[in-house]
Amino acid sequence: MRADRALRVVLAEDSVLLRDGLTALLERCGHQVVAAVGDAGSLTAAAGAHDPDIVVTDVRMPPGFQDEGLRAAVALRTARPALPVLVLSQYVQRSYAADLLDSGDGTGVGYLLKDRVGQVEEFTEALAAVAAGGTVVDPEVVRQLLRRRRDPLERLSPREREVLALIAEGRSNSAIARELVVSEAAVGKHIGAILTKLDLPPAAETHRRVLAVLAFLRA
Repeated sequence: MRADRALRVVLAEDSVLLRDGLTALLERCGHQVVAAVGDAGSLTAAAGAHDPDIVVTDVRMPPGFQDEGLRAAVALRTARPALPVLVLSQYVQRSYAADLLDSGDGTGVGYLLKDRVGQVEEFTEALAAVAAGGTVVDPEVVRQLLRRRRDPLERLSPREREVLALIAEGRSNSAIARELVVSEAAVGKHIGAILTKLDLPPAAETHRRVLAVLAFLRA
């Protein structure tokens, strides 16, 4: 299969076998692998030296074999938002995957699980789409990112969490004040802060106190 447009590619993959295989595949498709490297530092250097049309990188690479490749990709996109980057991984690294997909203006970026590489046509189509400014995300990545919900209570102070827990138990403001040995006015201020931080603006058709309890129970 020949590519409609020949791309200059910087490839980063620590496995020599997979790196050589990807290089052969890309060149067979008509692309030029201008650098094939095995660690994140070399990826950053190669991208700067060769000004490629696209970067293809693994997530886990030396020295720590954690998320060095993905972090390097995010840094490259921060420095050059228009640089197309396609990340390949055996798993979903959710913390930096979201950062990668948010980088630049959200275009020219892709995140695929390595299983897709075995589906040559799908991989080459994804490569071309990302290089052309598209966004390609593996369905499993989408599913896992959608499941990554921020704790809605993380913005609350420890005291506000205590107040909300007591509200969830059905306590009145006066009962909460007695439990915490504070004034009812202080409890009222805490509740106001809780509702604000949980983005529960006044609304006649909803009971904000109930919604706050629901947020507490979900968390």
